[in-house]
Amino acid sequence: MAVNPDLPGVLAAHRARIVVLGDVMVDSWTSGRCDRMCREAPVPVVDITAESFAPGGAGNTAANLAALGADTVMVAALGTDPAGDALREELRSAGVNTDHVVSVPGRITTTKRRITAGDQLMLRLDDGDHSPLPPEASEHLEVRLRQALRGCDALVVGDYGMGVLGPRIIDVLRSVRAEIPLLVVDGHALSPWRELRPDVVTPNAAEAVSLLDRAVDDHRPDFFDSHGDELRFATGAEAVVVTLDREGAVLLAQGLPTYRTWAQPAPDSQCTGAGDTFVAALSLAAACGIELPEAVSLAQAAADVVVRRPGTSVCTQRELMERLGRNDGTSEHSQLARIVAEHRTAGRRIVFTNGCFDVLHRGHVSYLNQARQLGDILIVAVNDDASVRRLKGPDRPVNTAADRAAVLAGLSCVDHVTQFAEDTPASLILSLKPDIYAKGGDYTPEMLPETRVVQSYGGQVRILDYVSDHSTTAVIDRIRSV
Repeated sequence: MAVNPDLPGVLAAHRARIVVLGDVMVDSWTSGRCDRMCREAPVPVVDITAESFAPGGAGNTAANLAALGADTVMVAALGTDPAGDALREELRSAGVNTDHVVSVPGRITTTKRRITAGDQLMLRLDDGDHSPLPPEASEHLEVRLRQALRGCDALVVGDYGMGVLGPRIIDVLRSVRAEIPLLVVDGHALSPWRELRPDVVTPNAAEAVSLLDRAVDDHRPDFFDSHGDELRFATGAEAVVVTLDREGAVLLAQGLPTYRTWAQPAPDSQCTGAGDTFVAALSLAAACGIELPEAVSLAQAAADVVVRRPGTSVCTQRELMERLGRNDGTSEHSQLARIVAEHRTAGRRIVFTNGCFDVLHRGHVSYLNQARQLGDILIVAVNDDASVRRLKGPDRPVNTAADRAAVLAGLSCVDHVTQFAEDTPASLILSLKPDIYAKGGDYTPEMLPETRVVQSYGGQVRILDYVSDHSTTAVIDRIRSV
C-alpha cells in the first residue's frame, strides 16, 4: 500500500496487538532562559520556566504505538519508587496496557533529567538501578512475558542495557520464537539477540559501526550500503535499518535493493525519542503487512513529526496523517522555478525525473530512491490525466493526477512534485535546468527526446535501474479482477 494520508487510518483500524518488552525510564525536561553567569563559578544560570516528564526508552516506543492506534502491551520491570509509580500512570494515560509491568521493591527507576535553555541542552543528570533483576522479579517478568505474547502480532524489544533483559529473557523468547510473527529489536547491543533471528533490527550509526568493528567514512549511507551483508550476519536479522539522524535511514534487507529515507533537519535537542517513534511506526506498519520500504518511509514521516517540538513526545495517528497530507503534492511551474533558484543559490544539486506513476509499486520506489541519491533535491514531474490517456490508452489513468502527485509527495526521497500536460517534459526541463535528468533503465539516452535539451545547457542524463511497465499493468489487472 502506498504511503499516503490514508495509511495511518488503515493501520489504526487493524488494531494490531503489539507487545513492547524492555527498559523503561523517565525522560524529565526542565527548560528556561539563560542570560547570565553564576557568581560562584563560571557556569550558566538557567531561570526555569517549565518542567515536564514522559515515558522514555521502550516506554516511549509503547506510547507511540498506542498513539498510532496499536493495541499496545508493555512488559517491563519498574521500581516501586515515585518515579516508577509516575511512569505506570503515564503509560496507562497514554493507552498502554501495563498489566504485565512487574514491580520491584527497592529498585530505583531510571530517570534522565535534561536542563535546556532555548534549543541548547545545558546538562543531563542520570539516576537509576541498572543491576540485574533479583531472581524472584526475573521469574515474575518471564511469566508476564509468556502471558503477553499469546496472540500477539509483533514483539518490539527495547534493550538499553539497564539490567532488565538478561539471558533468561532470551531463553524464554527462544522457546516461543516460532509463535512471534514479527520480532523487531532496537538495542544498544544487538549481538545477544542474534540467535533469535530478528526480522528487523534498528541500530543507529554508532551501534552499526560497533558491529562491524571498523571506521566509518565520510558517506555514511554508502558505507552501510556496502556492508549490508555483514550487518545482517552480525545481527542475525533478515533486515537491518540503520538510523542516521539528520541523514535519514538506510534499509538493508535480504533480497531487496537498498532503500534510503531523508529526514527533516532539526536541532539535536529536539531529536530525543525520535528513534523510538521511528521504531514504533515501522513496527506497526510491518505488523500490518506493509512492505518494508514503505514501512520505513512511514517511520521517517512519524519521526519528522516529533523532531519539530522539544522534549520527548509521541506522533499520533492524526498528526501522521497531516504530515503525509501537508499539501496537495503539487507545485506550479512558476513557483517551482523560484524554489529551484533558491536551491541552486544554496549550492544544492538538482535531480529531475518524470513519469505517469499511475499505480506506484516497489520498482518505482526503488528507482526514485536511486534518483534522489544522485543529488540533493529530487523533482518529480507527473503526466497530467490527458497526457496519460494519450500515452497509455483511454482506460488510464487509474488514479487522478492529484492523487498520484500526493502519493509521490509522501515519499521522503521526493522533495517537489509538479504536473505537466505535454507528452514530454522538455520545456519544463529547459525552464528549470536541473543538473541531472534521470530515467529508468527501459530507456537509453538516445531514445529520450529530453536528452538534447539537457545537453544544451550542460546537464547530465543518467539511466537508472529498469522499471517494468508490465509491473504496473499486472497490478491494475489484479485490482480489476477482484
